[in-house]
Amino acid sequence: MQIQKERLNQQEQDSEISAVILGGVGFTSFEDCKSRTTRTPYGNVNTYICEMKKLQIAIIPRHVGTKKNTPPHRINYRANLWAAKELGAKRVISTNSVGTMKNHPIGSFVILDDFLDFTRNRVSTFFDNETVHVDMVKPYCPEIKKCLSNSLEKRGIEYDEGIYICTEGPRFETRAEINMMRQFGDVVGMTGVPEVILAKELELCYASICTVTNCACGMSDEKLTVDEVIETLKGVQNVLFGVISDAISNIPVERECMCCYATKGARL
Repeated sequence: MQIQKERLNQQEQDSEISAVILGGVGFTSFEDCKSRTTRTPYGNVNTYICEMKKLQIAIIPRHVGTKKNTPPHRINYRANLWAAKELGAKRVISTNSVGTMKNHPIGSFVILDDFLDFTRNRVSTFFDNETVHVDMVKPYCPEIKKCLSNSLEKRGIEYDEGIYICTEGPRFETRAEINMMRQFGDVVGMTGVPEVILAKELELCYASICTVTNCACGMSDEKLTVDEVIETLKGVQNVLFGVISDAISNIPVERECMCCYATKGARL
């Protein structure tokens, strides 16, 4: 699908954005979207505005920035989340491709419940000049998670909830690393952190729906290739977009979760 790049007029720029989708690998082209550049203190972000069930949404492809195919460790996470806030959105849904460490079916979905951070060199806070201890007991918004779960169930799609482990990348993990990490988590990926932390610092509601594209490295004797990841994502892209569309249309207008109070009482 070819992105239709058009300039937004001022009225469209001022439209309320109901949600932002942070798209992972394969989530890089959309029909009937209008492109704009969102300026942030951390750099410009390519955003694509479209209508979904009479709601305005924004799509930010993670891996398409100033250079195409931006690797996980070079993604400008702060700019992307700031752009979501700048657009006026309060909800962010992340799509992530993951490897399973617990034998989830390839092509199935996992809604994240918690995470472990195994990254090393990423900037993971907006608060460089003050001490802010943001609460992460519930890193993923329960309201969005419920809407995603309901959407999957109504479509008769089986799914799991699980713990996400984020590694630095861009290399795949070793067999020894996976053997260690599978004791603590369910799926492994490279892009979910620091996204979830930054969203919390901005008091945005954030949740992630993951597509299981492969077995984690070392879980089988076969070499893991990027081609099989891409092929799996192509096969489920339309279903995934439909699930997200249903979820966004059912998210309550007013937030009743605690995400909007994430920094309250957090400052020293």
